[in-house]
Amino acid sequence: MSPEDLVARLLHRDGLMLILDKPAGLPVHAGGKDEGGHLMQFLDALRFGLPRAPELAHRLDRDTSGCLVLGRHRKALAKLGRLFADGKVEKVYWAVVVGVPAAPSGTIDAPLLKLERKYGWKMVVDPRGQASITDWRVLGHTERLAWIEARPRTGRTHQIRAHLASIGSPIAGDSVYGHGTADLAAPQLHLHARQISVPISANKPPVIATAPVPPHMIDLLQECGWSDAG
Repeated sequence: MSPEDLVARLLHRDGLMLILDKPAGLPVHAGGKDEGGHLMQFLDALRFGLPRAPELAHRLDRDTSGCLVLGRHRKALAKLGRLFADGKVEKVYWAVVVGVPAAPSGTIDAPLLKLERKYGWKMVVDPRGQASITDWRVLGHTERLAWIEARPRTGRTHQIRAHLASIGSPIAGDSVYGHGTADLAAPQLHLHARQISVPISANKPPVIATAPVPPHMIDLLQECGWSDAG
């Protein structure tokens, strides 16, 4: 990843915010296990004449691709923060899961709690956790795999991954929530922030950005019925 590559992945740019198509495998922050760089070190290339680099308005997991919003200055960042906190930003994710759900659609209303373990941590469904709600529907499937559209109403860490695993449909490539099943179906996580709608201006329609399907998800999505025209 280079600054030029990042600029080429811009989906939207205005005076308040940027929407970036984050590639899978690129962490947004530095971490002990991430030796290949992180998003923060490239943000200066996205100033576009402003005195400060943009900052993250929310986060995506390292292995999740797709729409990521950045505020271009402090006032915009504060406004975006309120929109995300109030649930006014609509997010649509695509996932390929192992295990076709019994119903064509549904809502997972299950609180999530961070569980510390000897070899790391994960989110688990627990009544002591934070309220977490995800709406989902099946867009296509095979006998074993399903193409899922997920719309989180809340923004908990690993929410979609933990929620889909909790109904018996872990995301393909997910070694944390689908170890022994999902991680054998694919080498990379099949979760993509497909679209985001941000009502950044009170007197204008929401800004809507759509991120193209990442290369590593194409094969399994096509098996489930997706095509480039869809």
